[in-house]
Amino acid sequence: MGTEFITQIRRLSQLYAYTSIQMHEAIGRKAGLSGTDHKYLGFLMQKGQMTAGELSTLTGLTTGAITGLIDRLEKKKLVKRQFAEDDRRKVIIVPDTKKIMALLEPLYKEFRGQSEKLIASFSNKELKVLEKYFSVAIDIMNETTNKL
Repeated sequence: MGTEFITQIRRLSQLYAYTSIQMHEAIGRKAGLSGTDHKYLGFLMQKGQMTAGELSTLTGLTTGAITGLIDRLEKKKLVKRQFAEDDRRKVIIVPDTKKIMALLEPLYKEFRGQSEKLIASFSNKELKVLEKYFSVAIDIMNETTNKL
């Protein structure tokens, strides 16, 4: 495999990442959120309820930035603050999954359908290659992030 082909794949990977950011920013705006608030809301959806400190660690944001994020999401009634039963000083951020899905699902419907159609067009062998690429690429990004 030549270096030109590797460079082409790297460029496509970068373009995919940039295009993904643009799409999520547009979806976030349509939902009344910034692109970053939209993506961090996705972390809460994926991981479930967590403390503000856990969300700070997960996102790399400062605790002050997390407080602002939670305030914005709470104002839109997408999350709520809840005191931990065992320690009332600890605040748990609880996503309202039903409201979040009602807000975002319609905005992703066409994209999801087209993506599923695209995935279904690949053979099992091709899907294994894609799975390996994304899995290993995610590991590499996580390792890089953890070293910074």
